[in-house]
Amino acid sequence: MADEIEKFEPIKPAEVKRMSIKEFRELGYIQEINRLMLHPMGLALEVTIEEDGTEVIKAVWDCQDQEEGIVFDPTLLDPRKADRVHYEMEYHGRRRRAVLGFLVQPYH
Repeated sequence: MADEIEKFEPIKPAEVKRMSIKEFRELGYIQEINRLMLHPMGLALEVTIEEDGTEVIKAVWDCQDQEEGIVFDPTLLDPRKADRVHYEMEYHGRRRRAVLGFLVQPYH
């Protein structure tokens, strides 16, 4: 697996295309990162809107002392966003597995 990774040039930050936090949120990524990964651990990314309208990730909520983690009112979750992110994960997952042999990069 390490051989597969070594075939690729490391990404250079100066060359990376960037997405605004607003677009990242509107596409559902914040919702799904929170719902699938952070909420079960009692954590959440907080997005706020600055006076100029710019959206920023302002803080990380820490509710790790709550046994149940974080649970939002279901009406605050957008199923279309969840479906969209799921589709993107499946699409990119197939491509990564075909090229690299994995979806999530191993840490060892």
